[in-house]
Amino acid sequence: MISLTAAAAMALVALGMVLTPGPNMIYLVSRSISQGWRAGMVSLAGTALGFIIFMTMANVGLAAIFVIVPLLYTALKVAGAGYLLWLAFKALRPGGLSVFDARELPRDPGTKLFRMGLVTNLLNPKAAIMYLALIPQFVDQASGGVVAQGFQLGGVQIAVSLTVNAALILASGSIAVFLQRRPSWMRWQRWLTGTLLGAVGIKLAIDAPAPAVSG
Repeated sequence: MISLTAAAAMALVALGMVLTPGPNMIYLVSRSISQGWRAGMVSLAGTALGFIIFMTMANVGLAAIFVIVPLLYTALKVAGAGYLLWLAFKALRPGGLSVFDARELPRDPGTKLFRMGLVTNLLNPKAAIMYLALIPQFVDQASGGVVAQGFQLGGVQIAVSLTVNAALILASGSIAVFLQRRPSWMRWQRWLTGTLLGAVGIKLAIDAPAPAVSG
């Protein structure tokens, strides 16, 4: 069983990740604006299946690999911290387009919407990094049950991601109009997200254990 601290930290990282514009957010929001919230929800269901696939593959594989190659755990912590800092830099730097810019998209049936949500997530580097480099950071190997902890942490990430994305889907039209009238608010959103990701990235980098040196 994961600790409350690990669950809260995982939720914080997941929140920062889901609020950082990426392939999933761009697809879900643009689809919702062009075809309505129902289309966005069907697409989100495909995205959820993608997360479950990532979670299953990563947890089953990494549990065995960490036992064989302990140094990989440290490498993943450093990689995860570096990726968070890169996302923070991208969020804080000036410029960039808003995911709430209206885009014309063709109307697709439900099966295609679900499939595109799944494919978009499976090809999303943010999702891959989340399960291969970030979630393992919060696994306490000393407590045992690495696989169970991985699934629990993955469940926290999925819950946060689906909740936030569902809210964005339902409010995408109103948010798009609001931000078009108040462009300064988008800058505040980027600064808040960037600061959050940067703080977590720095903490992970500091906490990463130094690799053992033989000789």
